[in-house]
Amino acid sequence: MCMNCKTASYTIHAAQHHFGWDNSIAPVETVAPGTVLEFECMDSSAGQLTSDSTASDLAAMDPGKVNPVTGPIHVDGAEPGDALVVKIHQYKPSGFGWTANIPGFGLLADQFKDPALHIWSYDRDNPVMAAFSPFGRVPLKPFAGTIGVAPAEAGRHSVIPPRRVGGNMDIRDLAAGTTLYLPVEVAGALFSIGDTHAAQGDGEVCGTAIESPMNVVLEFDLMKGADLKMPRFETPGPVTRHLDVKGYEVTTGIGENLFEGAQAAVSNMIDLLCSRHDYNPVDAYMLCSVCGDLRISEIVDAPNWVVSFYFPKVVLD
Repeated sequence: MCMNCKTASYTIHAAQHHFGWDNSIAPVETVAPGTVLEFECMDSSAGQLTSDSTASDLAAMDPGKVNPVTGPIHVDGAEPGDALVVKIHQYKPSGFGWTANIPGFGLLADQFKDPALHIWSYDRDNPVMAAFSPFGRVPLKPFAGTIGVAPAEAGRHSVIPPRRVGGNMDIRDLAAGTTLYLPVEVAGALFSIGDTHAAQGDGEVCGTAIESPMNVVLEFDLMKGADLKMPRFETPGPVTRHLDVKGYEVTTGIGENLFEGAQAAVSNMIDLLCSRHDYNPVDAYMLCSVCGDLRISEIVDAPNWVVSFYFPKVVLD
C-alpha cells in the first residue's frame, strides 16, 4: 500500500478534526510545500459504529457527526487561483470496517427501506481481501472518500455533497500513488481529509463503502496560477487491476434518464446475484456498493442512454 514511501514530518491526530467545510476554521498546522504529513482519519461514522454494532445502532447515529475530516492544514504560499498538489504516498488500514444500508440514503433507497449493517474484518498488515461471508471475498483498494480544501464562500457547508474544491468525491482511484490537484479558493488552501475506505465500487450505490478508519501519508506541493475549474488527478498505472482478473458479470439500464438507468442496471444485477447465488437482496445491494462499477456506456444516441453495472467475478471465486 506504499508507493515511493516517505517518512512524515509529523502526524495530524484524529482529535484534530471538524465537521463541514468552513474557511473560518483555524488551521491545526501550517506547513511549507514539500512537507510530508501523516493523517489519522476516523471512519465516516466518527466512531459511532464499532465491531460490536448491529443494524439497530444505525438509527441512533448522530447525523451531525458524519464524515469527520482531519485538518485543516494551511499550506504556505497557496493563493486563490493556484492548485494544491496532493501526492498520496501510503494508506495504513486498521483492519476494521463496516458497510450499511441507511434508510432514505443510496441509489435504491425506495427499494431498500430497512436498515442493514455488515461488519468487516481484514488483515491490516496485508490488506488484500476481505470476506463478505458467506457470500464472497472483496479485493481491497484503500482510499480517502473525502479530500479537499476550503471553499471561498463564508459559513459552514455540509461535507456530504462533493464540491468544486473536492470534498466527498468518493473516487476509488485516489489510492496510493495517485496525485490529486485541487483548486485553491482561500489563502493557505486549508486542506482536510477523511472518510477513508478499504474498498468501494465506482458509484458507491448503497451509499456506503467498506468504511474503515486508517492513516494516510500525503505530501503537498503547489502549482501556481493553475486556474483549475474542478479537481483532477493522475494515477500511477492501471486502476481496476485488483478486480479484472476473472472478468465481470454486466447488467444494463437503458432509457432517457441516466439516474433511472443507473437504478435499473444495479437492480438488474441484484436480481441476477439473488437468483444465481441465493443472496439476500440487501446483502447483494451492499456487496454491489463495495465492489461493483457503474459506467456510462453510451450517451450520444438520443433519446436513450446506456448505463452498465460491472460486477467482478473474482469476488465469487
